[in-house]
Parts: sequence; C-alpha cells; structure tokens
Amino acid sequence: MKKSADNRSILVVDDEENLRHMLHVMLQKQAYRVELAVDGGEALRMAAQMDYDFILCDIKMPVLDGIGFLKGANAAGIKSTVIMMSAYGTVDSAIECMKLGAYDYISKPFKSDEIGLVLRKAEERERLKAENKRLKEVINREFSFANIVSKNERMHEIFNLVQKVCDYKTTVLILGESGTGKELIARALHYNSRRKNAPFVAINCAAIPENLLESELFGHMKGAFTDASSDKAGLFEQANGGTLFLDEIGEMPLALQVKLLRVLQDEEIRVVGGSVTKKIDVRVISATSKHLEQEIAAEHFREDLYFRLNVFSLTLPPLRERQEDIPLLAAHFIEKYGRKMAKHVARYTPEALKLLMDYSWPGNVRELENCIERGLVLCEGETLDVECLPENLRSMDGRGRGARMPFDGFSIKRAEESLERALIRKALDETGGNRTHAARLLEISHRALLYKIKEYGME
Repeated sequence: MKKSADNRSILVVDDEENLRHMLHVMLQKQAYRVELAVDGGEALRMAAQMDYDFILCDIKMPVLDGIGFLKGANAAGIKSTVIMMSAYGTVDSAIECMKLGAYDYISKPFKSDEIGLVLRKAEERERLKAENKRLKEVINREFSFANIVSKNERMHEIFNLVQKVCDYKTTVLILGESGTGKELIARALHYNSRRKNAPFVAINCAAIPENLLESELFGHMKGAFTDASSDKAGLFEQANGGTLFLDEIGEMPLALQVKLLRVLQDEEIRVVGGSVTKKIDVRVISATSKHLEQEIAAEHFREDLYFRLNVFSLTLPPLRERQEDIPLLAAHFIEKYGRKMAKHVARYTPEALKLLMDYSWPGNVRELENCIERGLVLCEGETLDVECLPENLRSMDGRGRGARMPFDGFSIKRAEESLERALIRKALDETGGNRTHAARLLEISHRALLYKIKEYGME
C-alpha cells in the first residue's frame, strides 16, 4: 500500500458536494493533504491504494453507507483512523460505528474548530500509539536473547532453559554473584513469555526498610498505620497478570517470609489493614547472591519458602568463568554508551583488551559496564585505550595476573578449563603472542593450541 507523501493526509467521504468542498478548503488551511470520495465504495477503493492518516466519513450515503464502509475497511485491513459524521445520526448508530472501529463521531452541522479539535485528539492518540509501539519494540529488543551478549556454553544452556520455562507460571530462583545479570535474565523470562504485554514489576528486598516492605508488596488501607493517608495498591496487585521480580530475596525478614509463602500457595493477598483477600495472577521470579542453604542452616531463611521459590533454578556464572565474553561485552558497551554520548568510538586497543581480559572482575558484568562507560567519558579519540581505563586495572602486576586462578567452584572439569585458559594466556604473554612458541612452552601441538584458543574464545 502506497503511503502519502504528507504525514497528515485525510480522505473526506460524503455525497454532498457543497460539504466536500467546504471540508476540502477548511482542512487544507489546517495543513492537511485532502482527497475526496462521493460514497463508501469509492472510499474503499481509494483507501486500498493510499494509506490515509484519517478518514472523515458520512454515515448516510447512497451506494455504500458509512457503516458498510467501516465493515469493508475492517475486512480489507485498512488501518486509518476513521471519524464518522452525520446530520441524521442517533446514539445507536454512533455506538454501532464505535463497535466497528470508528475513533469518534461528530454531528452535522459542525464548526471548523470542532473538526480541528477532534482531529487533534486523534493525532495525539496516534502519536501515543506509535510511541507505545516503539517502546515495546525497544523493550523486546533489549531483553531478547539476541541482545544478551554471550557465546559462553553455560550461558547458552541458561538461554535454552529460559526458553523452556518462560511460558509457565513456575516460580524461578536465579542465583549468582552480584552483577552477573540476574535481573536481565528475569526480564528475559518475562518479555519472552505470553505475559510480555502485562506488567513486569521489580523490587529489591534489601533496599526497603522492614516496616515498609509488607505495605510495598501487599498494599495498605487508609489508616492502617500512622502515615497511611490513603489506600495504596501493593506490587503484587500492580503486577497482576504479569511478573513480580523479588531481587535479593535472601534479605527478606523472616516474619514477611511466612506471608509470602502463603501468597505463593493460595494466590491471594490481603492488604495491610484489610479484612478480605484478593485473588491475584502473578508469576514470581526471585534472585539472590546469597547461599540460601547456609541461610537456612543459620535460621535466617525459611526452608519451606526456599523449596517453594526453588521449583526451577538458574545459576549464572561469574564473568571470570566466561572470559571469552569479555571482548563481546566490551564492544557491546562501547556501542551502547557511544550512542548515548554521541561519541564515535569504534573499538578498543589490543593493550586495553589485554587488561580487560587479565582482570578478575569481582563486580562481574556490571563492573565491566561501568568501566567502559567511564572509559568513554575520558576517551577523546576513536579507540578506547589503556589510559581511559580505571587505575586498578592499569596498576595490576603483569607477571602475577596471568597465573591467577579464576575459578572458585567445585567442578573439576571447569577448574581444568580455567587453569588451561590461564596457562595459555600466560604462555602467549611470555611469547608476545607467538602461538608456535607458546605451544612449545605448553608442551602441546600447535594445532591443539589453535583449537583451544578457538574453543575458549581467545582469538
């Protein structure tokens, strides 16, 4: 379908020649590109060939009336905003037009400012619809799997698990160190599920005082406590139909854990100060950087709540265990913040990448993102170099860092992989990147070294 060259195009449909002429002159003065049709049949043919922003259509016409036009437009998939007009219109005909998809209804005779007001309202509605569509596209792009930057095997296993569980209401517990991207995975679970058009509501349980957390989660009635000056809906109610993400669930007070367990079991909430319960439909995702088994042993976390939350768990690896992702993440953050700061920084220097690769990243992906953002603030050229990186990266001891063991788990297989990575990096450092000489130091074949470099993403 061809689009009009003018973004404010309008088709006037009316069998009265005088009215068509009057509207043509009036609307041209308001900067619309105006075209005319004498009945609904001609209007359907024209709207099938041209994408009009608005259609002003009479209800009472020969050949094909306004209601017939609306039915035909719906069948043809015409998306223009339709405003009906008639001197003979009744409330019933107006309601029927609205049911068929008309945006508004105006009675003849009308003044030019009435038409102008209706069109301005319609324009604002279309602007809001376009903005809402754009924001949804941004959200879907931001939290799609394609935008979670990783080529690490464990991360891809997590992506596969997310795809399998996202459409179910099953509670998910996301584990991992601070900064590993737990909320990003929670959002991916929501925005890749059937609930994506419903709310995603997040709360950090450690950031809200204990005496306010219950009210935040469940809401309160006016007068329930000293500062409760009005009724307030809680986050469970706000997330109804969607997802509630409870970050740092390990920090939730014991007294509130009992109430959360009851909500998860009964799918009902009771506001603070209220006497009745409300049914809710909320998918709960929680996350923590704590070892909840240890918290249970110390009697800081309820075992029954743990089992209720931990129906399906995902454990995110720290950045030091997915070092092959560092170049990808660095390039991603350079592009992201370069766009925000209107800076054209094309890449990082090899020396800067070497420091990024050698650092252990205790703050994980969040620390790397902050590092790159800071670097772009300082960057004056088109490459991010060593001088733009934080002092703690630049002052590392070169000989000590290559031998650092970047693994603190219990898997022998992963420990071997981490040690191999560290030794390969150390050998490449020692030989200035000469892979033949590095293979001799490592006492493996040149071919085996090339394979491992590719396997570990160290190209």
